[in-house]
Order: sequence, then structure tokens, then C-alpha cells
Amino acid sequence: MRFKDQVAVITAAGAGIGKATAEIMVQEGATVIAIDVDGLRLEQLKNEMLGAPGTLIPKTLDAADQTSVREVVAEILNTQGHIDILVNAVGGSTIIENPAATVDELSFDDWRKLIDFNLNATFLCCNAVVPGMKRAGHGKIINLASIAGRGLSGASSSAYAAAKGGIIAFTRKLAYELGPSGINVNAIAPSLTLTERIRPHWEKRNSEQQAVEIERTPLRRVAEAVDQARVIAFLASRDADFVTGLTIDVTGGIS
Repeated sequence: MRFKDQVAVITAAGAGIGKATAEIMVQEGATVIAIDVDGLRLEQLKNEMLGAPGTLIPKTLDAADQTSVREVVAEILNTQGHIDILVNAVGGSTIIENPAATVDELSFDDWRKLIDFNLNATFLCCNAVVPGMKRAGHGKIINLASIAGRGLSGASSSAYAAAKGGIIAFTRKLAYELGPSGINVNAIAPSLTLTERIRPHWEKRNSEQQAVEIERTPLRRVAEAVDQARVIAFLASRDADFVTGLTIDVTGGIS
């Protein structure tokens, strides 16, 4: 088991990529602190994980609230003694009415919502967790970017692209800052992934529109959350001990 005796903090763990990552890590022996604003989803996930080799501990809080993040990290360090892995999975494009808005259609309020939603929680969690990782002399941090951050998504706004481009740059900078302390920092950049949030938008597309998306993907399918979670689990494992500062495009070959 790759994560036996490891403590992992995963945000947005109630659904989507965060949930799929939590499931893999618990099945491979980790103690996962699952953070989400939806306590019901966390309890359901906890029940699903009963009997697994690892343990899932749900924590209902907003990962973009500085006080809550600091308090829960202090609690984890007090009860578990260490945090080995941090997965920052909070983010997305669908929190505004028109996720594909062009720059002239975006309001300043929508711009701020997307920038804040996709950047703030990642910063706050890194800011809170890194001191303990430095003391321990090791740690793995994995952030969620997007191919939108590389300018490769026609279905998302410039605000989302800017936010996810920020995640890519933030990841690279942290890798340089934290490498001397034994901390690896990487990211993944998913293409369209059929999470609970995205699937309804996908299903609104007609068959021709869906076919275009599938046809432009060399592997000829759209990603599921587990496709992204498997790469996150690799980056969090000992197999990636000499990998840092990278953003891996998990796109089925889209480039």
C-alpha cells in the first residue's frame, strides 16, 4: 500500500476529483482528512470507506476561510502528529452563470468570483500546511490546474484561464521555494472531466457537440474523475520523489 501511515489532507473531497483521490488513498492505507463544505457528502463518503485499509476523517469547513483552515490544520497536527500530503482540489468554472463567457461578457464580479474560488483556498491551505512539512523535512503538495490555464479550453472564460494559469505558476514557484525543505509541489491540468458538477453541462450538449469533444481527444473518450485521481496519487506517492515543479496535462492526448 503506497500510503500506509501517511496523513493526507484533501480539499473538495465530497465530490469529483477530490473524492476519487480520497477513495484511492484510503484504499491504499492513508489517513485522509477530507475537507468539504458539504457535510452530508463527507458522511456518505466516510460510510463508503468503512472497512478500507485506511481511515477517512470528515471535516466540514470552507477551505477558503483562513481561520477555519488554520484551526483544522492545528487540530490535525495535534491529533495525527504530521501532514504528509496536501491535495488542493477546490476550484472550477461553473460557479458563474455563463462559464464560457468571453472577456466582454464577463462582469467584474464574475471575474473576482472565479479568481477567488480557484486561487484562495490553494494558497491558504499551502500557507497553513507548509510549516509542519518543513519541520518534518518532507511533504507532497498537489494542486489542481486545468488545460484552460494553458489557453487550451474553448469552453471556459478568460477569468478561469487566468486563475488556473495562476495555479500553474504558483506550483512552479513553490517547488523552488520548498525543494530545499524536501517538499515536492506538482499539479495536474485536467481536460473536460465528468465530475458531478460538470456532467449536467456535458449532458446538455447534443450528440454532435459531444462527438466533437471526443473526436479531438486522441484516446477518444472524455475523462472521468478517477483518471485525474490516479495521477494525483502517483504524484503523492514515493514513486514521484524526484518529481517537482511540474504540471502534468491529464487530457487523453489533447495538446
